Amino acid sequence: MHPTRKSFVRNTLLAAAALGALALAGCGGTDGSAASNDDMTLGKVDAPITLIEYASVTCVHCADFNEKVFPTVKKDYIDTGKVHYIYREFLTGPTDVSAAGILIARCAGKDKYFQVIDAIMRSQKEIFTTGDGKGVLKRVASSAGMSDAQFQTCVSDTKGLERINKNIEKYVKEDDITGTPTLIINGEKFTGDYTKVEEFTAALNNAKPAEKK
Repeated sequence: MHPTRKSFVRNTLLAAAALGALALAGCGGTDGSAASNDDMTLGKVDAPITLIEYASVTCVHCADFNEKVFPTVKKDYIDTGKVHYIYREFLTGPTDVSAAGILIARCAGKDKYFQVIDAIMRSQKEIFTTGDGKGVLKRVASSAGMSDAQFQTCVSDTKGLERINKNIEKYVKEDDITGTPTLIINGEKFTGDYTKVEEFTAALNNAKPAEKK
């Protein structure tokens, strides 16, 4: 095994060891709460609709939503001030790639975070068919301006792994998340077809005002 690959596997398996028990087996809580300081968000904080997505960069169903529906949601709802979007990070297999992908997105910086998430989701087929998660993630990291050394440091971030672990424990316990993507609109779980633009945007349009707490 090439030394750099061995290092990558060792470090990302640390993520798998720390988080594997909590990783969601399926790509299948719901309090609609405001974003925490640790959430990644888009849009106006005081928008009338709050959309929370619990997702994993290695979840194929999350990638479907990301490709087929989210661009319309962003253009017509987030960018126009109608929706405050909160993205919450979860893990699905391969867990080491999923965890490393989160770490890379965080290391890329807030302004490039969603760009990295999108790039990884759109590269899922390559990851699954080639098994070269490291190569794909390094390419994505490079496109976001990260050097090889920065990439390696990023996927070795034990504090970052602890943060992911803490958040997953919290959301599994408090929000009863059992699969990804889970989509919450003003506190209500969306149960329709999240790959259909018309169906999902209809749910946004018909969203009931969130209850004041």
